[in-house]
Amino acid sequence: MTNQYLSGLVLEGRRVVVVGGGGVAQRRLPRLLESGARIDLVSPSITPTIEGLLGNPSLTWIERGYAAGDLDGAWYVVVATDDAAVNDQVSAEAEERRIFCVRSDDRSRATAWTPASGQHDNVTIGVLGGGDHRRSAAVRDAILEGLRTGELAARDVDRRPGVYLVGGGPGDPDLITVRGRRLLAEADVVVADRLAPQQLLDELHPDVELFDAAKLPRGRAAQQEEINRILVERGQQGKVVVRLKGGDPYVFGRGFEEALACAAAGVPWTVVPGITSSISVPAVSGIPVTHRGVTHEFTVVSGHIPPSHPDSLVNWDALAQLRGTLVLLMAVENLPAIASRLIDSGRPADTPAAAIADGTLPGQRMVTSDLAGIAQAMADEGVGAPAIVVIGNVVDVAEQAREA
Repeated sequence: MTNQYLSGLVLEGRRVVVVGGGGVAQRRLPRLLESGARIDLVSPSITPTIEGLLGNPSLTWIERGYAAGDLDGAWYVVVATDDAAVNDQVSAEAEERRIFCVRSDDRSRATAWTPASGQHDNVTIGVLGGGDHRRSAAVRDAILEGLRTGELAARDVDRRPGVYLVGGGPGDPDLITVRGRRLLAEADVVVADRLAPQQLLDELHPDVELFDAAKLPRGRAAQQEEINRILVERGQQGKVVVRLKGGDPYVFGRGFEEALACAAAGVPWTVVPGITSSISVPAVSGIPVTHRGVTHEFTVVSGHIPPSHPDSLVNWDALAQLRGTLVLLMAVENLPAIASRLIDSGRPADTPAAAIADGTLPGQRMVTSDLAGIAQAMADEGVGAPAIVVIGNVVDVAEQAREA
């Protein structure tokens, strides 16, 4: 077995030659482009995916077979053709020029091996498995998973103080992003919403300071002020503060209010997007918010204020004229008034509608009706908040799939 010396190459601004435009080159090019290398791809043909990469100014396609002299000025070479004679020619010329060369067909004749690699924040993981690439990939994946979940990295080492506005997704703890879950493992302080995935709180380190945002005192308006105060105060103390929200922080989640509070106080803040319930909850219920030939748009609206309220910012009359999907959040209490206004403004009363409560959770329930009857159907079935209401012909599309 050949012994390897594992090293990180600094390729930014340096010429790299890739010979071959097939599947192997397709897999290697993205990470080479990320390195900042200037890449010349020599091949008479390329895959459609590689063709899509040609918009990157760092990638140049030389549309022909390999020719002597193509390695002039190169720092690194990847040979990825299915022609052994061409591969031999390239690797021989690379050896003569003392350029490290990777061969996809015969690693025993290469002067460099490509490790199974991956990225975690600013840490790059590279694994060489003695020629067994599947073993290398499995070890890499295990290391990355441990780093991402926080099980492998020490809490006091791999952390960056500041406030993190984390979207927890629609409720199922498996639907939080990888980065969101890792930040929870590194947190000193967690401020959690009622709709955030509650099971994840059981996984927190025993030393984590936990604030239940649903139970903070002094009323709704003052509650937001109190949340802002906690985020800023703990952030100024140099702690890792995770503000855990349901869905996405910026979709009716007041996330940017908290970002502004941090910015005003000089506290570093980062948003970690989450899967919004407006799309994910209909999806797991079998309802696509868009479908070819049915709708070309979907609109997400907050229904926490009724249409007639002077503080309402929604043009309900205009919404009624749209033909696409309408997704209502926080609309259970005001749904009768909303449905009535939409119908009065031109949306057909028989437009299909569905309401999904406790989406993605074990107790998920869905009722279907039409726009005129959805509020009463929810009342009859005892379906209450939190619930997502979907109005549009996509509800019927979902029904067709269930009947198929």
